[in-house]
Amino acid sequence: MTKLGKFHFVTESYLLDFRGRTTIPMIGNYLLHAASVHADSRGFGYSDMNERHTAWVLSRLAIEMNEFPAMSEEVVLYTWVEDVGRLFTNRCFELTNKEGKNFGYARSVWAAIDMETRRPTPLDVEGLSGYKMDRPCPVEKPGKIAPVENRTEGEIYRVKYSDLDVNGHLNSIKYMEHLLDLFDIELYREKEIRRFEIAYQSEGKYGMDLTLHAEEVSSGKYDMAICHEGKAICRAAVTWK
Repeated sequence: MTKLGKFHFVTESYLLDFRGRTTIPMIGNYLLHAASVHADSRGFGYSDMNERHTAWVLSRLAIEMNEFPAMSEEVVLYTWVEDVGRLFTNRCFELTNKEGKNFGYARSVWAAIDMETRRPTPLDVEGLSGYKMDRPCPVEKPGKIAPVENRTEGEIYRVKYSDLDVNGHLNSIKYMEHLLDLFDIELYREKEIRRFEIAYQSEGKYGMDLTLHAEEVSSGKYDMAICHEGKAICRAAVTWK
């Protein structure tokens, strides 16, 4: 079994935005699918973790796009394990077209949690390290995102049925969608998202009342947060070009 995972997608019209291009959440779906299948086929996927009463959780994700795939365009997605620590592992991604032209890269940080306590549990460092690859991933590592909730009023949102994942919690892609909905459509007409970064801090649940915050901290750069009862359940940063 090779260390590098390779996956093929074809963009479909019903998954594109009003400009006829893929979105950051759609890219996120591609990444999560590839990560899941890559891990599962190498013995550390959902079913393998479930046998140990543990589960993978996405802790951080940074996506940097040079160009967004358009309608009926083939996307080739590569994924590999970059590093493994006691509690976290880093996974990288590259997106290209079928000729090899680069669309962008992504970098993610994952942890394993005990399914009963929901607390972090140590990783199988020796087993996972066998899949590490020294392959370039020119994405700046996720950094600390400043709190914005005390400086902005926030938009209220209640978690609904369609927001939930298989574990009954707020789907990690839904965090992205709700945050990106804060931007006016004219910004999407005029600019592109160059970098999207998100740090997940706790799980949203059905019926939970959330406040969504965004503040421009420099030209084209926004810090964001989703909060429950004044406490952030995630933070994000978006850079437009």
